[in-house]
Amino acid sequence: MATEAAMLGLLLPHLRTRRPSVLVAPSGVCSAFSLEIKVSSKVRAFIGEQVSLKCSFTSTAPISESLTLDWTYRPLTGGAMETIFHYQSVAYPTTVGKFRDRISWIGDIAKGDASIAIHSLEMSDNGTFICSVKNPPDVFHNIPQTVLTVTERGLSFQLTSAVLLSILVFLPSILVVILLLVRMGRKFGVLKEKKTSGCKKSSIEVSDEPEYTETDNCLGRLRVWCWKCVDTDDEDPY
Repeated sequence: MATEAAMLGLLLPHLRTRRPSVLVAPSGVCSAFSLEIKVSSKVRAFIGEQVSLKCSFTSTAPISESLTLDWTYRPLTGGAMETIFHYQSVAYPTTVGKFRDRISWIGDIAKGDASIAIHSLEMSDNGTFICSVKNPPDVFHNIPQTVLTVTERGLSFQLTSAVLLSILVFLPSILVVILLLVRMGRKFGVLKEKKTSGCKKSSIEVSDEPEYTETDNCLGRLRVWCWKCVDTDDEDPY
């Protein structure tokens, strides 16, 4: 009994100072501290433009001035991670490196928004971005990653099946309508030209004078007038 009491006395200090273990769920979210981060896994952007890297977080602990936020970046070709943005009460964009003067704060900590924007994108900006938030006592969280792909904006576009089907259906109809309008326009133009060039006649009255076409209208009238003059001169007076 004395030996067991002595052994228990030696173990008591260790049992009192031992910290409880923290269990981590398979999803990467700490079960002891409820701090979770969500980001877009893939983001596409174009050279020379601006892109927003979205990051939102939830924490069971009240947000305080102790909250810190860090954005880190690793190039697509690999290499060490570098911090490009830090937040603690105020925003601290990086003042060195390739992202100097190209990062702005667009988030709202009070709303759980830790987003940033990158301006004047370059092809070399391709890589992996990680958003990390610590809100003591919530300091353990998942580590989501955002893969940024920067490309050149091309003039070509992809035709979807719906657009292609619409073109195949409506294009022939449009061509038929255009052809009909052209034919109708020509027809009405010819009729109008005939009406303005010919003499107006009643539908009941029939003229004894011969009809003349547009080409010999003036000459025909001149001939008739001449024939009338000749007939008058040849008559014998009584």
